[in-house]
This record gives sequence, C-alpha cells and structure tokens, in this order.
Amino acid sequence: MPIHPKEPDPAVAEHTGPASEGDVGGPPPEDLPRSDPPAGRGPATDEQPGLGAAGGGSAPSEDEYTAELRELEDRWRRALADLDNLRKRHARELERERTAERSRTAAAFLPVLDNLELALTHAGADPGAIVEGVQAVRDQAVNVLELLGYPRHAETGVAFDPARHEVIGVVQDPDASPGTVVDVLRPGYGDGERQLRPAAVTVAKRE
Repeated sequence: MPIHPKEPDPAVAEHTGPASEGDVGGPPPEDLPRSDPPAGRGPATDEQPGLGAAGGGSAPSEDEYTAELRELEDRWRRALADLDNLRKRHARELERERTAERSRTAAAFLPVLDNLELALTHAGADPGAIVEGVQAVRDQAVNVLELLGYPRHAETGVAFDPARHEVIGVVQDPDASPGTVVDVLRPGYGDGERQLRPAAVTVAKRE
C-alpha cells in the first residue's frame, strides 16, 4: 500500500515559520543568564598591581611605621640616658680631683704650720733665734708654693713688666734706671696664666 507524505499543518507552519537571524540557536540575548565575574577579581578596568606587588612585596603598613617609630624613640631615650649618666660621672670625677688637689695642697703646708707652732713654743727664748726660726718657716712656705707651681717674685732692678708687676708708686732715684723696679712692697707668686698675684712695686721715674 503506497505511503503518501503527510502534509504539514498550515497553522503549525505559520507558528514555526523561518526564524530570524537573531532567533537562531535559542532565546533572545536579553533572556540569557548573565555570568558574574569570579569572586576576588574586579572588572577588566581595575587598576593594575603596583610596583610593590610586581616586585613581590607590599608597602609597609601603619603598624610597621608605628613599630619603627617606637624603636627610634626608644633609641633616642637610651642615648639621652647615657649622656646624662656620662655628665654625672664626669662631674663626680671632677669634684673628686678637686678634693684630692685641695688635700695635697693642704698637706704640703702642714710642715710649715708645725714649724710655726714650734717657734711659738720658744717665744721666750733668744730673740735672735726666734727671728731665724720665722725666716726658716717663711723660706719653707715659699718653697712649698714653688713646688706647687707658683714661684716667688721679689726682684729689684729689673725692668717693669705690667704682666708681673703692679705699680704702687713712682719715685725719683738717681741710682736706678728709668722704668725699673726700685722696691718690692709685696712679692708676687706665679707666672702667666698660673699667676696668683702680681708683685706690688715702686718704679723709677722716667726723665
């Protein structure tokens, strides 16, 4: 029995007619589901990684800056403490040296005082012996000052030196050269920067 092909239903053919170019392959584009970008990644227009990221590192955080600042402040405080300790130690050593120097100076004059005490105990003896004893004590004191670096100056006939002499008066002396020391009223001790005092003198008048 011959089989005749079934003719399409005109209603179905009209409904399922040729699709437009935009209808090929499925529903319209606006009906397609949108795919969101993967989590953790921004859109294509996001900024590229900085130099720190490209080099494998990152910029220091605020906590790192704070820790470094605290470390520098701690070093600064330690340096101030060391400087203060050094200043105090230097002051103690200086005071110790001053005390030791005063002790050495006082000890150097103890024999002078001993001899003065001895001279006073023999005050009723021969007056000539007392004078000789006082002169010996004076020479001993002068020697102590010289050992300490303060030699005695009581020379006459030398030229007047304003660094070593203090003029008390000007006298007329035909036997003395003008501008020379005629008499020493008070000896001087020391030289230059180590001068205790200048010698008080009278000077011959210049013509």
